[in-house]
Amino acid sequence: MQNAKDTMTAPSSHHDTAREWWVLIAVGLCLFLGSVDGSIVNVALPTLMQDFNADFPAVQWVVLSYLLGLTVLMVSMGRLADMIGKKRVFSTGIVLFLLGSALCGLSPNIYVLVACRFLQSIGAAMMLALGTAILTEVWPSYKRGQAIGFAAGFISLGIVFGPAIGGIMLQYLSWHWIFFVNVPIGAVSFALVMLFVPPLRPSGHRESFDVAGAASLGIGLLCLTLGITLGQNDGFTAPHVLGLFIAAAALLALFIWLEMRVRFPMLDLSLFREAQFSLNLFTGTIVFVALAGVVLLLPFYLSLVLKLPELQVGLYMAIVPLIMAVLQPMSGTFSDRLGTRLVSTVGLVFILAGYLLMTTLPDSGSPMAYVWRFLPVAIGMSLFNSPNNSAIMGAAPKNRLGIASALLSTMRTLGQVIGVAVLGAFFYHSLTVHNGAPVSLEQASPQVITAALHDQFLVVSVLIAIGLVTALITWRWEIRHGLNRKRRERESAPAIESV
Repeated sequence: MQNAKDTMTAPSSHHDTAREWWVLIAVGLCLFLGSVDGSIVNVALPTLMQDFNADFPAVQWVVLSYLLGLTVLMVSMGRLADMIGKKRVFSTGIVLFLLGSALCGLSPNIYVLVACRFLQSIGAAMMLALGTAILTEVWPSYKRGQAIGFAAGFISLGIVFGPAIGGIMLQYLSWHWIFFVNVPIGAVSFALVMLFVPPLRPSGHRESFDVAGAASLGIGLLCLTLGITLGQNDGFTAPHVLGLFIAAAALLALFIWLEMRVRFPMLDLSLFREAQFSLNLFTGTIVFVALAGVVLLLPFYLSLVLKLPELQVGLYMAIVPLIMAVLQPMSGTFSDRLGTRLVSTVGLVFILAGYLLMTTLPDSGSPMAYVWRFLPVAIGMSLFNSPNNSAIMGAAPKNRLGIASALLSTMRTLGQVIGVAVLGAFFYHSLTVHNGAPVSLEQASPQVITAALHDQFLVVSVLIAIGLVTALITWRWEIRHGLNRKRRERESAPAIESV
């Protein structure tokens, strides 16, 4: 049952405002868990190799199985939520995530752990795909940026505390507890979701699930992600890698063909006709490709060039996500008042300036030289991320919020995969060029490492410049269609369904 007073175009009552914040806490805890679980496990990989007597390729699948599960499943989970209800899918995801976490902690060998990590990824896909959609529907449109900013802050806090929590667990308990720790936090989140998140039932007629579309998209993304991941080590021209890319292209082409003909498509392709949706999604993907390709390498600069101990490397690496955790809620609030495009475009300018400054990193000196050069990137990411996500969700109709949120999370994850694999491979090629012969990262001189990093920062600067041009084109389009856009937002502003 819907109440007129709950419409998103008017200020909320005190009761509704309190519920909005409880929903934010419930969703934020789940996003925190998802981001913690992505970073906390990396710290434990050496311990897992030793305890299970396994080699690195086998242990690497503890990370890859989770990542692949997220990439393959998030869009399908978003579509399912649009059909049967976001709360139902989200709460089921919490249960599966907690079950997977408990089973991971009890795993007797590496193969069972990999399988349980995939189960965990199914639950995580349900949570991460729908967190932004739930906040978009529950919070009023005039505070959407603030809500998404706080959600992004939870994710950044997870990135900050993940390695620290993992280190404490490994030192004082055991690797099992990096999974067990999810259970009490997840249980609290589940209780809050059941108490405060409204039903959010889908509106309109009943639709069938596009199994063929889900299969072709899921397997296509699996082939693409595997090809990118394996190509980093085996070379992107290796026969099996090329075969995966060809299979991915064929399956994704089949997916588009199917979606254009099926009555109830898995992915409503008309979403991409909305310039604000498609161009912002493209820009966000580019930004995460660039960030992943940089964050991957910065620890090696701090440890191999500046010779910092591991503890200091971790502390300096935590500066960026910590700044983002603090600033992203504020940038979301600014975007609600000033507009998403102005704030996100200023963010891209800061990011570009930061990456250009990083091309002057010295091959010796103090860590503060790294901090002040990378600081504009941290500020820029904080200014860009929340408004851009808010613009994407604001461009999606209410009955497609689940799939829009899932696409946002999928492209962010896929962007990180591409950034790590492709830009990582470019860095090693640059390392060889500057050294004059193939060399491992550990054996390369500080001068060679720094020169290769300069090349890397030039490449990501070009990527961000492309993103900035795309943002300016989108801004021009928004100015030309602004009046129609505002009218459509008022007419399609979602209403909260009472509990």
